[in-house]
Amino acid sequence: MKNFFLKPVFLAVAILVVTLFGVAGYHYAIGYPAWVTMVAGIVLGIILIILLKLLLTWLMPLIKRIPIPLVTSILGGFFALYIMRMYAFRWPSILFYSLALFGFICLVLLALGIWQIIRKKNTGTGSILVVLGVVLMVFGFYGFNALDGDPYMDTSIVEEVTDVTTLSEMGVDDPSTKGNFEVEVFTYGSGTDEKREEYADGAKIKTPTVDASRMLPDWKGKKKKWREKYWGFGVDSFPLNARVYMPKGSGPFPMVMMVHGNHSMLDYSDGGYAYLGEMLASRGIIGVSVDENFINGHWSGDFMGKEMPTRGWLLLKHLEQWNKWNQDGNSELAGKVDMDNIVLVGHSRGGEAVSIAAAFNKLDRFPDNGNEKFDFGFGIKGIITIAPTDYRYNREISLEDINYLSIQGAYDSDETSFWGMRPYHRLQFSEDFDGFKAGLYMNHANHGQFNSTWGRSDFGAPMKWLLNLEPLVTGEEQRQVAKIYVSAFAEAVLKGNKVYQPMFKNVDLVGDWLPKEDYRSQYSDMYKNVLVNFEGDMDVTKASNGIQLFANNFKVWRETELEARDGGSQQNNALVLGWSHGKKVKQDSIPIYKIALPDTLKNFGIADTIAFSLAMGDVSELELKNGKEKIEKPRIGFNFSIALKDSIGNTASVEIAETNQLPGTIKTKFTKFKFLDKDMIGKNSEIQLKSCYIPMSSFLTQNDSLRLDKLKNITLVFDKDTLGVVILDDIGFYRKEE
Repeated sequence: MKNFFLKPVFLAVAILVVTLFGVAGYHYAIGYPAWVTMVAGIVLGIILIILLKLLLTWLMPLIKRIPIPLVTSILGGFFALYIMRMYAFRWPSILFYSLALFGFICLVLLALGIWQIIRKKNTGTGSILVVLGVVLMVFGFYGFNALDGDPYMDTSIVEEVTDVTTLSEMGVDDPSTKGNFEVEVFTYGSGTDEKREEYADGAKIKTPTVDASRMLPDWKGKKKKWREKYWGFGVDSFPLNARVYMPKGSGPFPMVMMVHGNHSMLDYSDGGYAYLGEMLASRGIIGVSVDENFINGHWSGDFMGKEMPTRGWLLLKHLEQWNKWNQDGNSELAGKVDMDNIVLVGHSRGGEAVSIAAAFNKLDRFPDNGNEKFDFGFGIKGIITIAPTDYRYNREISLEDINYLSIQGAYDSDETSFWGMRPYHRLQFSEDFDGFKAGLYMNHANHGQFNSTWGRSDFGAPMKWLLNLEPLVTGEEQRQVAKIYVSAFAEAVLKGNKVYQPMFKNVDLVGDWLPKEDYRSQYSDMYKNVLVNFEGDMDVTKASNGIQLFANNFKVWRETELEARDGGSQQNNALVLGWSHGKKVKQDSIPIYKIALPDTLKNFGIADTIAFSLAMGDVSELELKNGKEKIEKPRIGFNFSIALKDSIGNTASVEIAETNQLPGTIKTKFTKFKFLDKDMIGKNSEIQLKSCYIPMSSFLTQNDSLRLDKLKNITLVFDKDTLGVVILDDIGFYRKEE
């Protein structure tokens, strides 16, 4: 036994293991002194190494009886699977090895069955084993795919509880329909692109290259080596390549310039927005889809956001080139574009890039390297971000006085949160800016189908096999939403066609144009006077301008920063109110939230609408207990009333459900396994607010003596549902547009 413990190899292993256990114990903070947990770790390491040594010594004679080919086959297979999981599948261990074990059992049955039939001539037993193996494989395949579907479908469908007069009923045309212009499609590019024929000999117009060395200093190492080997050019000679969808005519035409996001640089993305370009051009707007594939991800590396300034800068260099053509009398594009009427559209990282471009457009120099001079100043009137990032660039972009729209799918498994609402909240308007900002959230839409070439899965194989794809809308349906909203935005911003602006305020107005889905729309413009937005301080009883806040009989009352589903910040604060009472609640026990207005606040007399943002909260916050009386929980949202009171004592009250469809909670199951959603993505939902409105005429119908110019209180009365949790934000008025 003495020699057993003194063998050098065992001593080396034992010292290493005990040391590591001691170090781990020292840093394992559980409330005891570090030296105590270190000693415990050392003791545990000593016990473990001795027990394992004794166990393996006892097992060795038994192991020797196992045929070496069996051992090498199993160990070889295990190590191969380990390498595959680490470097190819990257699935969670328990899932990967469980499925691998299931497949191994099926294959063993098949192999044994075939061996029995061929070698042993035992057709009966062999056939049974083969059939059993095949049945298990079929069962496993269909069982795996049977995990697809939307388990929350019943709670995500919105019932039509209000009569809405749609825009089409008002005589407004669907903005996604083809216009009257004939469309010419061509490309411009460097003329020497080794991988893209359409930008080499196929380019109608040749363009110069641009030097992005100062913009992208991370172009180095293997990323530089392999990219330059593949593309045939480096960072000092980036091409200006794009597809153009040109309305035929003399012009000048407004322009919508589009840019893709991060996708494999070998799977070119710029052609995926032809559906937008052709539709816009037919309606008299130049569509341009820019090629930035050469800075996209690749097996040789991803720039991990360090390329974001370059993405935005390249858009401005394209506009710079268009400006040169526009002013060159010898160019066939002379006078074709209205450089004061431009909208930028970006998808994914491209969505963050268009915000960067809009910010750089007003700067004299590159903020990350002042030696790079800027001279842009183009007429960018608006930006559209589709499933955008908002965290790649190390500078947070805050814009002013620009029209803004963001579109997001709830089933986006790449950008799982609505990051486009963060620039929305940061965007500020001056008093004389006649523009707007809006957001649209769509259930069952993913990331990739906004690009016609990216496909139904947001990940490539083998990760795509884990995704829950069955609930998704079709690519045509998802792109139809983009066509409607991109075109309507362009019509409103570039052509001043105001008939489309109401659809951004209320998505219900275009429900007959859109796929039948659950949507959330948010909106703000210069005509909105927000009284309470729950930003700026921690006092739940006060707002700005001397407004006092009161809450009575609530189980939940707090102001909170809204979270994304992964726990990140939405960069927006809101009010959370929760209540629970019986059906026979006394009048003085009804939950009410009162906004007391000071006499100094004016202009309520010219307000035509009360506006607020609303979402359905989580009733688990109420910590309900089973009682004798059954409490029914609404399926699609919680109804309540808003009461107005003037300084004379006149009152009027309107239920929000009379003029608004109550928003429920949109829940998602991204993968086939809920535990995998929790580990990879986070919560199954995130709070997305919906802009809601009550016309002042509804209050005057209740009481025509109400003095809107002398309003004293706005009171939210929660007597319509016996329980509920709601999230509220941006409570205020819309004044009449002049």
